[in-house]
Amino acid sequence: MAWTWRFEKADGSETEPAVAPEEFPTQGDAESWIGEVWRDLLQGGTDQVTLFDDGSKIYGPMSLHAQEGYEGENV
Repeated sequence: MAWTWRFEKADGSETEPAVAPEEFPTQGDAESWIGEVWRDLLQGGTDQVTLFDDGSKIYGPMSLHAQEGYEGENV
């Protein structure tokens, strides 16, 4: 099994990520990685990501933009 991310613009078109993508052995590894690099991806032009397991879509697209009203760390 290989867990991978698809990097997309807001319109759903695929884009080249600012951080070199990897294949991950587990979903948790993939999610930890995106949690570490999402700001760099966003600054590099990626608006959203979709997670795949061996080519099967697991979830997404998931926006990398802060949600309106979110009081966490500012991007």
